[in-house]
Amino acid sequence: MTALSAVQATSDARPWLAHYPPAVPPTIDEAKVGTLADLIRGAYETYPDRQAFESFGKSITFAEVGRTARAFAAWLQAQGFKKGDRIALMMPNILANPVTIFGTLLGGFTVVNVNPLYTARELTHQLNDSGARALVVIENFAHVVEEARPNLKLESIIIATAGDLMGFKGAIVNFVARKIKKVVKPYNLPGAVPLKTILAHPGTMSPVTIAPEDVAFLQYTGGTTGVAKGATLTHHNVASNVAQCALWLGWELEAPHGRTDYQHVMVTALPLYHIFALTCCCMFMLRIGAKSLLIANPRDIAGFVKILKGTRFTLFSGVNTLYNALASHPEIKEVDFSELRFAIAGGMATQAAVAKRWKDATGRPIIEGYGLSETSPVASVNRTDITEFTGTIGYPLSSTDFAIRDAEGNDVPVGQPGEICIRGPQVMVGYWNRPDETAKVMTADGFFRTGDVGVLLPDGQFKVVDRMKDMVIVSGFNVYPNEVEDVLAKHPGVLESAVIGLPDEHSGEAVTAFVVKRDPAVTADELRAFCKENLTGYKVPKQIIFRETLPKTNVGKVLRRALREEVAGQKV
Repeated sequence: MTALSAVQATSDARPWLAHYPPAVPPTIDEAKVGTLADLIRGAYETYPDRQAFESFGKSITFAEVGRTARAFAAWLQAQGFKKGDRIALMMPNILANPVTIFGTLLGGFTVVNVNPLYTARELTHQLNDSGARALVVIENFAHVVEEARPNLKLESIIIATAGDLMGFKGAIVNFVARKIKKVVKPYNLPGAVPLKTILAHPGTMSPVTIAPEDVAFLQYTGGTTGVAKGATLTHHNVASNVAQCALWLGWELEAPHGRTDYQHVMVTALPLYHIFALTCCCMFMLRIGAKSLLIANPRDIAGFVKILKGTRFTLFSGVNTLYNALASHPEIKEVDFSELRFAIAGGMATQAAVAKRWKDATGRPIIEGYGLSETSPVASVNRTDITEFTGTIGYPLSSTDFAIRDAEGNDVPVGQPGEICIRGPQVMVGYWNRPDETAKVMTADGFFRTGDVGVLLPDGQFKVVDRMKDMVIVSGFNVYPNEVEDVLAKHPGVLESAVIGLPDEHSGEAVTAFVVKRDPAVTADELRAFCKENLTGYKVPKQIIFRETLPKTNVGKVLRRALREEVAGQKV
């Protein structure tokens, strides 16, 4: 095969490469990826005086982050913890979070990210499944740890506070949390050590040799569909994804001409214990020397908008529900979006109506990407130079292959739906201690089966249709909830919705929509009529149920499973 024909064969197999931005190569140099420890050290050595993180109006520099991270690593070593031991972190977006993440990684330990909203049952499962030897928890949720402790095997518990690393201002933040907002409940954890004490008496961290194949994170996933499993992500997995993001996004992030002091600021509203924020808002920001603006409580939309009104920012990340809530807030027009380079969405399908609302409010389109905990997470993303929302998940990143396959594992033709399968250096090595579960999702040729239905479009882009498990079958016809929800989102009287299939004696399943009203006057008949104008008959919701709220995950993803279980429970 000649060189020219080889290039043609590659282009035919990977049609997306023909649509890459000119500055983006088809592959990354994996030999130069390094480890996350290299990335962390590189940031605090290259940008020591730059602000790295901001929380509650207080910023810390990269040098401070490096110093405190090493102090935390030294303390873990002094307690007898060894390389590879799992250290669990249970915090929202506060300054203590990135510092303990980095300290854990620098010390050669493995981070187990824990949702601080977990119940004692959920916490017990994750800590025992991961074999975590130590836990850092914000005091707001220490009472949950107390409840779970009789069933845990922890050797050390460290108590963090929202005001850690903030000096005098931190004392004020903690006073407000404890005495005014009363979000800190009483707890009793004998032997627990305040993080503040650890960082106030720093030891010296012993050198640790960290290899790319060492495990960096156990990122638990699958809690929305069953028992949570730990996606085992190595340093190479996540560092590769950072390198891939840098190639795809970096060409758009150059400083304005003549601005040697220019620094990007990422609005980090998604929690760092979620893989999207962890890689894109934290690790990638280290790569480019940017500051992460940490939002501890993004559910407080009014407070969030107030922060944005008083803050300079250049980058934004979020999920559909967050963009919807912000774009719908009456004061969003008072926020200065003039320096915003791009806003990226992931985690769940972005609805066209929400994207339009955001563009109208900010002047910038939402750039949608796609990924999972198992892919570190970014697998594909739209080009950053788009001017309008595309409704696709864009193109696979450099060194990433996508395949659309049927139930037998065969590739399907362009335009036909099938399961999205992904291969690349960012794909996990497997589920922690679950070889059986790993075997279910990894193919013989190295692809990860996502469980998502998608299509390859003629221009090389990919589009997600829906989750395979959420698909509704009406009289033998497939109905994808995302499509119905997208139509409902276009109605001015709908704030948000969730569509599921419920048993039906005539059609097998019936499309059922749970709707939160934007306009109190909207009726079910009105919404059904609207759907009939935009959907074929079998896709129109047979039943519309109005709700004040919808059940969601910690990052705002609607839990269709919870609605199905709720309805099933009512019928028992």
